[in-house]
Amino acid sequence: MATFTCSAADLRPLLGTASNATAAAEYICNGFDVVSNKFVAATYAIDNTYLLFSAYLVFSMQIGFAMLCAGSVRAKNTMNIMLTNVLDAATGGLSYYLFGFAMAYGSPSNGFIGKHFFGLDNFPVPSADYSYFLYQWSFAIAAAGITSGSIAERTQFVAYLIYSSFLTGLVYPIVSHWFWSADGWGSAAREDNLLFGSGVIDFAGSGVVHMVGGIAGLWGAWIEGPRMGRFDSDGKPVTLRGHSGTLVVLGTFLLWFGWYGFNPGSFLAILKTYGQTTDSSFYGQWSAIGRTAVTTTIAGSSAALSTLFGKRLLTGHWNVTDVCNGLLGGFAAITGGCAVVDPWAAIICGFVASWVLIGFNKLAEKLKYDDPLEAAQLHGGCGAWGIIFTGLFAKKAYVNEIYPGKPGRPHGLFMGGGGRLLAAHLIQILVVTGWVSATMGPLFLVLHKLGLLRISSDEEMAGIDVTSHGGLAYEFHEDNGKTMKNSFMMTNMDTSTV
Repeated sequence: MATFTCSAADLRPLLGTASNATAAAEYICNGFDVVSNKFVAATYAIDNTYLLFSAYLVFSMQIGFAMLCAGSVRAKNTMNIMLTNVLDAATGGLSYYLFGFAMAYGSPSNGFIGKHFFGLDNFPVPSADYSYFLYQWSFAIAAAGITSGSIAERTQFVAYLIYSSFLTGLVYPIVSHWFWSADGWGSAAREDNLLFGSGVIDFAGSGVVHMVGGIAGLWGAWIEGPRMGRFDSDGKPVTLRGHSGTLVVLGTFLLWFGWYGFNPGSFLAILKTYGQTTDSSFYGQWSAIGRTAVTTTIAGSSAALSTLFGKRLLTGHWNVTDVCNGLLGGFAAITGGCAVVDPWAAIICGFVASWVLIGFNKLAEKLKYDDPLEAAQLHGGCGAWGIIFTGLFAKKAYVNEIYPGKPGRPHGLFMGGGGRLLAAHLIQILVVTGWVSATMGPLFLVLHKLGLLRISSDEEMAGIDVTSHGGLAYEFHEDNGKTMKNSFMMTNMDTSTV
């Protein structure tokens, strides 16, 4: 941030020949410096408060993930999925502190990986404080939370601990370095050697966060196979409904709330002026932050309604779970371009995202792929669409405001900006898919070969809560006061529907 200083030597001639002119000049400059420093300190305080508040909002999404995951699985696996969500945050906290943040933002470094600040050594720096670390950590654990939903209900607990640490400590940080660090080879913030003269505009992480988490989950779920009973003997899909639509809706609203830290918060600061309007009023980053919140809202709303009516036409039902997933698919898609598109474009983003999700779900059934939360389809598929969408609809004025200093920077193809931004974004999709596949795929395969990935068939029938966590999440009381576990006498019934 620029600072201004007052020089008594420069000011002295302007005060004439009075005997106390030197003292007056020193007094004025001292006062000016004090006031200037207070303004600078206030600016830092306001920006860091904004960033911390945004970090808290993004962290609150972990509550949303926990509720959404819990409601989407069967009751006999509730304790397991809740615990994995807690440990995504805890293991991610240590792995990101020790390794991840350094690999992502340890500048100066090369274009592939960061190399400073391991264990936050020699951090903070003039360009970043602890609030920046906290904000980036909340993003890293969000990627891990996406993956945990894909492999729910049939995964050994130790596998969660291993993949979560690996994802937040290595896989995700390197992707975020590529596209968000000032040194990254594909970063729009890089001043030289930009990819196609543009770099990738993935503002809040349709690719960096959502595709990473979704593709990691895809490999985990594919390698360990579908849950027991998900497909019948003829290969036809069987719906294994989650036990609580209430928790699904609660989790969705919590995620919606947290997304206002995820997308608008990615500006990292709020007290920045862009210029003046024709009526001499100032406009700046605060206005762009408000616009980003609006585009986020509009895209999610459009996707929810499109899914509502689309699924009604396909199935004949008004399904709340489908609508919630469609809403989240719209959010995942708009995340990449939320700051550089107009609200009207966000409607298109959400509409297409809903059909991307529906289409990938149909494909998953044909391939006998089982993802209890549709996480790979939602975050991976809709995240990829969001990257393409930004390459089509990014507006020149918004791009130049948010990524200044490079006249003629490419913008959206449909907005008259040519195809270079879209080409950069297609490369992002390919490299993210390739990197996550080359790292997480072998990890899950090794865990599978070592017998550390999937639980036994007996454990799956009984439920992981009973076999691994000491009991079920729910119990109720009969009229006689005796407590009965909500297993409903599992030994006498098919527990696949519990």
